[in-house]
Amino acid sequence: APLHQHPVTDWFLADPGTVALYLGGVLLVAWLGNFIVKTLLLRGVEKMLGLLWSDWGRNQHLLTAIRRLANIVPALILMAGVDVIPGLPGVLERWVDNLCIASMALSIALTFSNALDALNHAYERRPEAKAKPIKGYLQITKIVLYIITAVLMISTLINRSPLILLSGLGAITAVLMLIFQDTLLSLVASVQISSGDLVRVGDWIEMPNLNADGDVIDIALHTVKVQNWDKTITTLPTRRLITDPFKNWRGMQESGGRRIKRALFLDQTSVRFLSPSEAEELKRFSLLGEYLEGKAAELSRWNTALGDGPEVNRRRITNLGTFRAYVLNYLRRHPSIHQEMTLLVRQLGPTSDGLPLEIYCFTNDTRWAVYEDIQSDLFDHLLAILPEFGLRVFQNPGGADFRKLAEGATSAESLAG
Repeated sequence: APLHQHPVTDWFLADPGTVALYLGGVLLVAWLGNFIVKTLLLRGVEKMLGLLWSDWGRNQHLLTAIRRLANIVPALILMAGVDVIPGLPGVLERWVDNLCIASMALSIALTFSNALDALNHAYERRPEAKAKPIKGYLQITKIVLYIITAVLMISTLINRSPLILLSGLGAITAVLMLIFQDTLLSLVASVQISSGDLVRVGDWIEMPNLNADGDVIDIALHTVKVQNWDKTITTLPTRRLITDPFKNWRGMQESGGRRIKRALFLDQTSVRFLSPSEAEELKRFSLLGEYLEGKAAELSRWNTALGDGPEVNRRRITNLGTFRAYVLNYLRRHPSIHQEMTLLVRQLGPTSDGLPLEIYCFTNDTRWAVYEDIQSDLFDHLLAILPEFGLRVFQNPGGADFRKLAEGATSAESLAG
């Protein structure tokens, strides 16, 4: 007995030539419709948008969205074309309709996805985009969109109501929560970062534990990209900006001042009193004239109040105190030092490496290269002028020092011989 054949097979074998002709015609019309829409209609839409929005052509995501929307046309033609094919089995017609509907749902979802990318691209060109990025929110919207599209496509292909699939999601909620755990944590972190204004695109942040030290170049739902100063890229999980400590240098940049906090280590054996002639000689520095006169008057009053006591009880001017006054006045007149911020010249506790004289001030230019130039020029000058005050910088002896010592000992022995 002959085997029972499927209705679709029976229909095709009844008249293969006619069936092939009809199918080929429908596919050809679908292809022509897609070609005409993409070639003619889309060009007209692009020209119309060009008249309304001069910069729209730079947004490639919007172009892609329009092209994806055109993919609906061949699906509609196929759905209409199967109705005109004579004798087409109902089961095949349902298959074609379901496939076309699923295809249109996918095209619409991809169109919305590209439209969201176009929205983000346009938003990033606004001034407030760095402070309030929306990329993370758009990504979570895409995830929800893809989930809904997947449910609709599956329900269409199996010819069942979407409610049946959605009712089954309750049984696998725990599994979905486990799968999307990182996404949910990243979403909460993105909301906290945005609402608290913790990080913006363009901020300089430091996270030593994750080897990140540079500018934030992108903030997404799951990751934050940091371009380090050596031009490498560090990718951080978004939630780590909530759970881990990090330093944001935005406050320094917005304040208009960048801190200098560095010490000169002085040889403590070079600290001494100045003789009257030395103090008089230092008056040639315009920065010290007022200080020396005021200090001399102060000490004179103090010493007069002591009467004719021993010399050891009298106060005298020191070379270190005079140098501190010089540095302070030098900073107050320096055009690159911010005069509205903290400015200190102070001694720290003596160490085995000498007496630290710390300069604490702020430059009025926060750019890295300019800041380093100002700092270097400042300490170049201070190191060079130290001998004028009879002070020495402390420095551990090196090989050249020991060589000079050995040569001196050899010369002394020769002379003695």
